[in-house]
Amino acid sequence: MQRHSTRVPRRPVHGVLLLDKPLGFSSNQALQKAKWLLRAEKAGHTGTLDPLATGVLPICFGAATKFSQLHLDADKTYETVVRLGVTTTTGDAEGDVLETRPVTCSVGQVVEVLDRFTGPISQIPPMHSALKKDGKALYEYAREGVTVEREPRAVTIHELELVDLRLEGHEPFLRLRVRCSKGTYIRTLGEDIAAALGCGGHLSLLRRVQTGPFDAGQCITVEALEALPDEQRLQRLLPVQALLPDHTAVTLDSDNAARFLSGVRRRGTWSDLSRVAIYGPPAGTSHTPVLLGSGHTQAGELIPGRLLSPIEIQQILEPAT
Repeated sequence: MQRHSTRVPRRPVHGVLLLDKPLGFSSNQALQKAKWLLRAEKAGHTGTLDPLATGVLPICFGAATKFSQLHLDADKTYETVVRLGVTTTTGDAEGDVLETRPVTCSVGQVVEVLDRFTGPISQIPPMHSALKKDGKALYEYAREGVTVEREPRAVTIHELELVDLRLEGHEPFLRLRVRCSKGTYIRTLGEDIAAALGCGGHLSLLRRVQTGPFDAGQCITVEALEALPDEQRLQRLLPVQALLPDHTAVTLDSDNAARFLSGVRRRGTWSDLSRVAIYGPPAGTSHTPVLLGSGHTQAGELIPGRLLSPIEIQQILEPAT
């Protein structure tokens, strides 16, 4: 007897879901789960989290995917635990133990080392990362037992707070809170700090608590999302413009909005602005201006950047059920 699998009917969904990524899920697995639960046609995320990590993972649906790249540049905040005295092959708890060493540093030495890792620093990306070399992810080389040369990268550690520590007894550790620039590898930071303390170490916990304007308190877990009725799942979405918090808002009248959506520059009295969110007048029963896209202003001209399509705008105004 032949079985037929039931296909979930997809629908146009537009907005941002703040998901609390569970432990053990890859970012793509979390994305696919959320996409399935919302029955969305199109989705993407704004930067990966390791399977070891939990926390804030903004997932963009529909028109929001056009602005996800902007969010990759956002500062991030993490809470992490560095297990001192034990180095592993992967720099985290999933790897095999390479070496065990005694922990002999003092609290004063820890504070001094953390000061050295605050501000602009240089990092060599870990082999167990998604960074690509010659079109192949570094972790794929690592799985084959191959180590390739990596160029150091400049990143900035804005804040490095010592939340808790244990330097003696069973499983010595540092608990840190890190606010950093894009491209920072917390696993590498933890390894480098532990190496500077003379004992080595690895990450035993990693949680992203903030990315850009979004924090963990706004997030929903996969389990909680799954437990909601369909309509309430859609209500968890933030509007597309949530990805444009640092953009200056410009609202056009109906005629100029239509021309702008066609890609035509508009003239006005605007000062030069590198990041502008452009809105049209409220439509239908809504009293809220309608997002048309992003752009910039130069020499009194409003210049289109990423634009929503008329179909996307209509779908946002009249969401599918």
